[in-house]
Amino acid sequence: MSKKLCLTLLGLIPIIILTSLLNSCGKKSSSGKVRLAFVTNASADFWAYAQAGVQKAESEFDDIEVEFKVGDGTPAKQRELIEALLVRGVKGIAISPTNPSGQKEMLNEWAEKASLITVDSDAVDSDRKFYLGTDNVAAGRKAGELLKEALPDGGKVMAFVGLGDQANAVERYQGLREAVEGTEIEILDLRTDEVDFGKARRNAEDTLTKHPDIAGMVGLWSYNAPLILEAVRDKGVLDKVKIIGFDEDPRTLKAIDAGEIHGTVVQKPYEFGYQAVVALRAMVVGGQTPKDLEVPDTNQKFIETLMIRKGEGLNYLEKCNAWKESINK
Repeated sequence: MSKKLCLTLLGLIPIIILTSLLNSCGKKSSSGKVRLAFVTNASADFWAYAQAGVQKAESEFDDIEVEFKVGDGTPAKQRELIEALLVRGVKGIAISPTNPSGQKEMLNEWAEKASLITVDSDAVDSDRKFYLGTDNVAAGRKAGELLKEALPDGGKVMAFVGLGDQANAVERYQGLREAVEGTEIEILDLRTDEVDFGKARRNAEDTLTKHPDIAGMVGLWSYNAPLILEAVRDKGVLDKVKIIGFDEDPRTLKAIDAGEIHGTVVQKPYEFGYQAVVALRAMVVGGQTPKDLEVPDTNQKFIETLMIRKGEGLNYLEKCNAWKESINK
């Protein structure tokens, strides 16, 4: 082969690569299906249940394929995941942003290239189509209802959460306080742990030491209630301190039926996954708008939460386990 021909072929390589990348950015995959994606903020059982819902929705349509991607808790990882998805031609994305206010610019950038909805964690000021998830103020009120059941005569209560300035924490705490207004329940404060499990348990231990007359403890994030329970057990005051939790941590559900935790408020992550895919397909394939999908003018579509009490914990855990087992079957 001549030197001139070699140089000519070498010069064509970047063009060939570029052409291949551009072709991969088409609306449909090689299978002819429209590409959609669901991107979590981190790895957790909660998101495994959502993945089961994603796969159920995907199985009901023959014109879409959905990629499920797991973040690591950082905006940088979500940027990496979504930019790769966009290069592969994804046209609809559901995302739980890790830092909604700090990610506004990148969310707006992605919304220009694909139909974008937020799930579980909203970014109100962004260009996302709408939010799908929990009304956290209402969910906080439900935690308050459980607390009133557990403490009909009132008492001092401490609340616990990971990050006190995160929207769902602020809103749940607001709802909790609203629910107990006018009762004999006194909420002393909200203790934060910066998502440090060791600190979360120490917060509970410190509360039991500094407030020996504490009557109730409320965990607003999923891991709080199990760690509160450990502290209460070690202190030997299970008969004196009522515990309310959030979400469906297996330890919480087992402890509810054992009578160690009064109850928990659970979201519906399976529905988050299922409804997100159905909505994305309707917009991308069917050309529908959020209004067509009966999303309120607030551009927030709420999915109702449940209260789990004694006698319901293990049954709900069985359902959660079935969701996990259904993944990739």
